[in-house]
Amino acid sequence: MENIVNIFIKSIFIDNMVFAFFFGMCSYIAVSKSVKTAMGLGLAVTFVMVATVPLNWLLNEYVLKPGALSWLGDRFADVNLQFLSFIVFIAVIASFTQLVEMAVEKFSPTLYNQLGIFLPLIAVNCAIMGGSLFMQERGYANLGEATAFGLGSGIGWWLAIVMMAAVREKITYSNVPAPLKGVGITFILTGLMGIAFMTFLGIQL
Repeated sequence: MENIVNIFIKSIFIDNMVFAFFFGMCSYIAVSKSVKTAMGLGLAVTFVMVATVPLNWLLNEYVLKPGALSWLGDRFADVNLQFLSFIVFIAVIASFTQLVEMAVEKFSPTLYNQLGIFLPLIAVNCAIMGGSLFMQERGYANLGEATAFGLGSGIGWWLAIVMMAAVREKITYSNVPAPLKGVGITFILTGLMGIAFMTFLGIQL
């Protein structure tokens, strides 16, 4: 249980998808203009992350990795389907993204219109794909660890985009130099936030 908590905390603050790896920057920059839309997209990303990382862990453990198919019999013990990881992971992510898109369109048409093309683009959001690939690379021991990592990574991305949206709303009427307005000041703020999040490296987990 302690290890699961450590993975969860670390994935939010230390291995933050935005501030540590700069994953998912396209939608992070584009949608972080208002807190409301940032909240909506952040929750959608968190849901897809927490659903797909554990499912992809199961697929990796029992289908893809070397020897994973040994439960089918001895003749499958040497089968290695890890080369299919990208295709399988993307298919799972795209399926859940479609479910999220349909749900948001049904229950919150206003948010659906505000998010625009960036909602279906969750399917190719490198933060989502990065979560599954990191899960595979780090070899989490069980489903609980994979779920904690997926949830923590999603919350970390949500936290990053909401923080940025809050700051951008505050500086809308600030005296920002013309060449830095928009994307320029956003990249500077992201870098500063990334440096700030580096202070969490001192946490002993």
